[in-house]
Amino acid sequence: MRSDWAVSIRRACAAILLDPKTYRYTSRRPDQAALEQRIKEICQTRVRFGYRRVHVLLTREGWTINMKKTYRFYRELGMQLRNKTPKRRVKAKLRDDRAEAVRPGDVWAMDFVHDQLATGRKLRVLTVVDPRFSYRGEDVVATLERVCGQIGYPKTIRVDQGSEFISQDMDL
Repeated sequence: MRSDWAVSIRRACAAILLDPKTYRYTSRRPDQAALEQRIKEICQTRVRFGYRRVHVLLTREGWTINMKKTYRFYRELGMQLRNKTPKRRVKAKLRDDRAEAVRPGDVWAMDFVHDQLATGRKLRVLTVVDPRFSYRGEDVVATLERVCGQIGYPKTIRVDQGSEFISQDMDL
């Protein structure tokens, strides 16, 4: 803008409503390249260290650095640890996609219905057959075995991710 219109810095800053001090500002902050390099070295030698442990090592070495700045550099360098995926999610990924029901008995869908008695006790009902006050994975398997013995086994069973349905007994 200054070169195009041939105006002073003061007039150009006034035209765009900018304080001239902001235009002339130069940072006095020391270069942080050495600190970033040290964080990268620590993270490469100690792969399982998070930013808190890296911060402790830096302060022991004599670096004066804030925890928040350590975290910011840690994130900017892409050193954050990955969260482990739960095993049940991995098992769900290995399962086949949904099969379409062609005739009755091909696909069953199960879930629990919740209700509460007048005494305040909660009642959980498996919508396939069997009402009980509590259900564990083994109970669900026993109920299904009993129903399948009378009606026959379906090709596919669809369930949600409830605690009763993600047990190892259900997977087996």
